[in-house]
Amino acid sequence: MAEPFPKLRVSPFCADLRTKKSYFLSAPAMTEREIMDGSGRAWCRRTMQAVGPDGELVLPEHCQRGRACFLGQGPAA
Repeated sequence: MAEPFPKLRVSPFCADLRTKKSYFLSAPAMTEREIMDGSGRAWCRRTMQAVGPDGELVLPEHCQRGRACFLGQGPAA
């Protein structure tokens, strides 16, 4: 029997995490490999810098649930 609603992909990464590659994704990134490009550079959409609103570095391994400035994506946020 088919599920009445498709499963939603909820990214573990902050909605404000940005990389060059993030602009070309067709679905939320679920792994660091899906969001990071070869440059290894990331920035915060709120600060437009490599540090977030809390003054800490912006990287996929840091920009996850539990961080003070984390902004979730989707219904489970």
